[in-house]
Amino acid sequence: MLTAVIVGAGHRSLGYAQYAKIRPDRLKIVGVADPLPERRAKTAEEFGFGEEGCFEDVNALVAAGKIADVAFNGTMDQQHVATTIPLLEAGYDVLLEKPFAVNEAELRQLDEAVRRTGRTVMICHVLRYAPFYAEIKKRILSGELGDLISIQSCEHVSYHHFSNCYVRGKWGNSKLCGGATSLLAKCSHDLDLITWYKSGVAPAAVASQGSLSFFTRENAPENAGDYCLLDCPLAETCTYSVKTLNLDHPDRWSAYVWPELAYLPERNTPEYREAQLRRKDHPYARCVWKCDNDQPDRQTVTIEFTDGTVATHNMICGTSRPMRKVHLIGTKGEIEGVFDDNTFVIRHPDLRAEHEYTEEVIDVSKLTPDDLGGGHGGGDLRLVEDFVTRIEGGAASISCTELADSLYGHEIVFAADHSRISHKVVDLQEFRNGSAQ
Repeated sequence: MLTAVIVGAGHRSLGYAQYAKIRPDRLKIVGVADPLPERRAKTAEEFGFGEEGCFEDVNALVAAGKIADVAFNGTMDQQHVATTIPLLEAGYDVLLEKPFAVNEAELRQLDEAVRRTGRTVMICHVLRYAPFYAEIKKRILSGELGDLISIQSCEHVSYHHFSNCYVRGKWGNSKLCGGATSLLAKCSHDLDLITWYKSGVAPAAVASQGSLSFFTRENAPENAGDYCLLDCPLAETCTYSVKTLNLDHPDRWSAYVWPELAYLPERNTPEYREAQLRRKDHPYARCVWKCDNDQPDRQTVTIEFTDGTVATHNMICGTSRPMRKVHLIGTKGEIEGVFDDNTFVIRHPDLRAEHEYTEEVIDVSKLTPDDLGGGHGGGDLRLVEDFVTRIEGGAASISCTELADSLYGHEIVFAADHSRISHKVVDLQEFRNGSAQ
């Protein structure tokens, strides 16, 4: 049995820790480091350890000596590297929430620390473990598609997701979240998947266009107030009103709007929730059109790999339906599918067939048992299981997200945002060397 300590007791790390309840013979949570005493107490109560396992921060944790085998790091994006390096130096292997770094310098710093300490860091690119994407990877490895020549992916971020997280929410202003952009926070999954499909072939060049064009003051409806529940006559009808999005549907984004309810459940009443959104200093009280957000709400990324493969990813925000789509084209066939439908189609050229190609629909739900559950299409807890297996000495799975295999996706994000701002194609070798202009 592995023992684990949680660093940053937010909903992501606590979600991963649920594996200890499903497989208590393989994982036990024995400690927590978090600045909020209420969260420390709640975590200790949930997982059955005492005050001796509670620490205010990672420094206090490592000062106490190594109390567990591994750490689950679910701190905020800009804290990931600063909190992970002390854990590595103290002898912990780490399961680290994405994005694992918010700039190129941090990426190199963490990579160096992993190499120096010899510890294992696995990144929470959970979509690699979702049965939908894992099955696609198997088909690529089998050779069914031949050599990949084109990769097209797209993420439609719904109107309620983007406005809650990337306009009013804690990722709405890049300066307040350590420079993390919406592409990094939302689509590092997708760009990681693209590099994973290529099995380690290095990306060579990146170009990107995008902007903040929709969630701006200029697009505010006529007569819109500054605070939904205090001075806006449109609170009952606006699609983005906090009454519609949050009060009428309090469970959907509660962890973002009222994070304190996770460790202070006695406050979870309609009266408390509404009272918070009537405070002018509450970020979710604001008109969605009149926030301090600076994140692009649409962006396209084009990648050229060293073997000539070209990939594109489109992030489109404010859509009606959330959706991830993928289309892989190889020299022998192609795969096209929608993650949210859990199905994809395999096509092969064949002049004997009715449409000059054969087509097979793959229903992934019929191939993979739902034995663990979890979010991100079943990826969350499969990731944890693979991490436990890896630390125990087992072989790396095809989905394994060890840091060395996760660098390219983040590099592409950083290069893409540089390209978006500079309006130039970025040579990634020059970018790695710090000479890109």
